[in-house]
Amino acid sequence: MTLVIRNQPTIQDRETMELRKAIEHRASWMYLLLDEMRKRDFVAWEEVARKAIFRCGVFHGETRFTERNDLQKFAREFANEVVRKIFEMDIVELSKDRFTVEFHYCPLVSAWSRFTKDEKEISTLCDIAMEGDRGIVSTLSDFEMNLEKTIASGHEVCRLVISKKKSCSD
Repeated sequence: MTLVIRNQPTIQDRETMELRKAIEHRASWMYLLLDEMRKRDFVAWEEVARKAIFRCGVFHGETRFTERNDLQKFAREFANEVVRKIFEMDIVELSKDRFTVEFHYCPLVSAWSRFTKDEKEISTLCDIAMEGDRGIVSTLSDFEMNLEKTIASGHEVCRLVISKKKSCSD
């Protein structure tokens, strides 16, 4: 079965497109940096990338988000109006214990698709990039993240779920 990535934006106002270009530019940096590491047979390129991007997520989790103890307040910051437009996000569920959001467009996938048509590689790059979100969520009190679907893996959406950690007594 051939994987076919579907990633077409529907929101195309000027401001949103300009912000997407900035994200695509950073995704291009990521791709080219990792590609140079691979070309030089840097064996641990993926491990290094994951750790660095996770650290970046932790930094942003600690400095960008003002509320890390209340999932509903965090969700409003994480999926603010601008970010919702860029990624064409829908908040599917939001309660004090669970936040589910779906992304219908990804500018990172758009950028990587210009450098490679290898969908397995794009899927790997996506998972590496998601280390940033994993790092952000690691700074939240008592919550964990599950990436259920990704555009880069051929799904129609990226589906990210942040939920209350299950305690040993649950």
